[in-house]
Order: sequence, then C-alpha cells, then structure tokens
Amino acid sequence: MRTIKRIAIFAERPQWHAERLRTALAAGGADGVCVSLGDCSFDTGAGAHGLDVPGFDGELPDGALVRAISAGSFEQVTLRLGLLHALHDLGVPVCNDARAIERCVDKSTTTFLLSRAGIPTPPTWVCESPEHARAVAAREIGAGGPLVLKPLFGAQGRGLHFIDDASRLPEPDEVAGVYYLQRYVDSGEGDFRDWRVFVVGGRAVAAMIRHGARWITNVGQGALCEGASPDGQVGALAVAAADAVGAGYAGVDIIHDAAGRPQVLEVNSMPAWQGLQGVTRVDVAQEIVDDFLARLPAAGTAPVAARRAGVR
Repeated sequence: MRTIKRIAIFAERPQWHAERLRTALAAGGADGVCVSLGDCSFDTGAGAHGLDVPGFDGELPDGALVRAISAGSFEQVTLRLGLLHALHDLGVPVCNDARAIERCVDKSTTTFLLSRAGIPTPPTWVCESPEHARAVAAREIGAGGPLVLKPLFGAQGRGLHFIDDASRLPEPDEVAGVYYLQRYVDSGEGDFRDWRVFVVGGRAVAAMIRHGARWITNVGQGALCEGASPDGQVGALAVAAADAVGAGYAGVDIIHDAAGRPQVLEVNSMPAWQGLQGVTRVDVAQEIVDDFLARLPAAGTAPVAARRAGVR
C-alpha cells in the first residue's frame, strides 16, 4: 500500500506547465509523474483494471491532472478521452475530467451551456450547411454588425476570421465542415482588450487583461499582459462559467461590450498560464494542486474499483 500519493500529470512532454505542477505536488507531499495520454492504453488481458498507464508499474495513479491532450486523428482523440473516462469510472479523481474537457473543446457545447445557465455570452450560430451559414451571416451582419468565425476545435487564437461580408465565408473544407459564427464584440474603448480569469475549485484566483495589437488578443498571438484583480463582477462571472461546464479549473475569457457589460467568450479546460504567472503573485500551479489534493481520499486509499479488483 502506498503512503505517498502518486499523481499522473497528463502532458505531451515535460515542459514549463508540467514542471510547475510537479513542483507544486512535491510541496504538497505527493509525487507527480508526467505521462502522455498517447502512451497509455487499454489492456484488458493484463492486470485487474484493464488500463496501462506508463510509470505506475501496473497500478492506477491516485489521481490525474490533465494539462494537455495532443492533436490527433478523431480516433486517437476519442481513445485518449476514453482513457480519461475509464480512470473516472475506476474511481480515480481526474481534473479536468473527460466530460468537462469535451464540453470545452467543442465551442458549440460551451456556448450552449453558458446560454442555458443564463451567463451572458455573445449570440452564436453553429451549423454545417454553407448556405445556412451565409444566410445567417447576411442577416446578422446587416442587423447587428460583424461576426467572428471560429474553428469548432481550436485554441490560442488560431484560425479566427473577422466576417463583415457573407461572401467572405470560407468553403466547408476550410472549416472542417462546421461554421461557428459569433457576434463580434466591440468594446468601444479604442483598443483591443479582454480578460483571462483563472478559476480553481470554484474561486477566481488570478486574472489579467490582455492587450492586443489587433482584435485577436491571445498571448500566443503577441498580446501584452496586465495583472488585474479577480474579484468583483468579472470574477463571479468566470466562476459561474466554469461551473456551467463542470470544470475544476479553467481559464475563462471575458470581454466588455461598448456599454461596459462583461460577456464570456470561451472557457478553456486545459488553459496555459505562463503569461498570467508573469503578472500575478499567485502561484497558479500551487492553487490547482492544493485544491486537487484536498479533494483526494486519504493517503493509501485505493480507488473503489481497484480495491474491489484486489489491486494494491
């Protein structure tokens, strides 16, 4: 029986974020093991639980923190999410779990859940038909101004298009057959800015304002970061958004319209925080880890399914 908790850190390679999580786990008395989900597998013929997680000698981890799932074929990504579902079903605490990741990776589901929860978010239309998309764009551009076309699966501001004319919509093969159109929000402030609020365990723990040279304000696209307080209306809105998608930790993107009203643009269930860490005194990785460890069963307690199977 193990007395020191061993936590899987699912990342594609040892890098800044994974190392920060390992350091934070060590400070919390746990051992972090970095492993790629692409190296994990189902193996129903070996062991009692049917999974092979490298680095754990045939045992299950005591918990798992998901930092990244690499891009791959539809089949590969389905398998990796299936492994996370399996760990959850075996009683292994996973953060974020596969359900939350699926809800956030699919922007249409995120927007649907935000809207259903009454959280302010820009009007959005998602469809497969290019004719339908062009009709929506022509109608909405005429009625309320430009739209933003986003890839359904995407991050760091890649693949975004500013649409102020329906004729500029790309062909279906350029958008993987799905048109995600969202109302462009103009802050009316003369520059391009939005907020990234980091939520952990139902609390807004850190925030920054991102200033872009153009309308795309992601740090990966060259935006400058300014530290900000996570308290108040913006923080409360970010917490509600993370709760709506079931995320234990999340990076929530919020923009203010010309009237100063905040609206949630996206919820990221596998957010990077290197830019944020540079403008906040809060140790973001430690916040994630402390919240996660506090929710784990007592040391040496195996997951229920593993105990029943005789593992450990």
